[in-house]
Amino acid sequence: MDLILKYFPDLSQNQIKQFEALEALYRDWNSKINVVSRKDIDELYLRHVLHSLGIAQVIKFTDGSSILDVGTGGGFPGVPLAIMFPNCKFHLVDSINKKLKVINAVCEAIELNNVKTTHSRVEAIDDTCDFIVSRAVTAMPEFTKWIKGKIAKRQQNELRNGILYLKGGDLTEELKQYSNVKAYLLSDYFDEDFFKTKKVIYLPLKYKN
Repeated sequence: MDLILKYFPDLSQNQIKQFEALEALYRDWNSKINVVSRKDIDELYLRHVLHSLGIAQVIKFTDGSSILDVGTGGGFPGVPLAIMFPNCKFHLVDSINKKLKVINAVCEAIELNNVKTTHSRVEAIDDTCDFIVSRAVTAMPEFTKWIKGKIAKRQQNELRNGILYLKGGDLTEELKQYSNVKAYLLSDYFDEDFFKTKKVIYLPLKYKN
């Protein structure tokens, strides 16, 4: 938890309480349903919570923004971002229902009321949103096909609506077809070695019917 306060010292008491509660909740649920790897549960705040909040270093979502988290797994990056931006709406989608059961229980326990979950493939979701977030569920060309038509027309943030994608490694080949893509190095924001090769990939998308 000290790690979160190191980079986000201005959290409200309620946000601190919510972030603090995550470890015990995820440990308990992880013993029943494996949503976080055994190795990673010991470093939940570094590898999952702070990593998710890399997006919050790139953009401060304005109140009322809507964010779709695709392939959310155990709720990352959606749950930490929902705590960070309590006045935004988060829709967490995954094709594995038992993982959503964990997210719903965690959100209920910490009284996180700006999250809804859907058990579905993202292609079947009708919602549009300002931003789509995810953690390396597939290569970007495939991902953009999945989320086609899901970006809202109205712009209300400093960054144009689009994708904010957490990924690591050399992405030159994967991203070469996108002229307007931008990579934010998480090592510019966080000191820990874990973030040396990690990035937030931002791809603005045009609204399409």
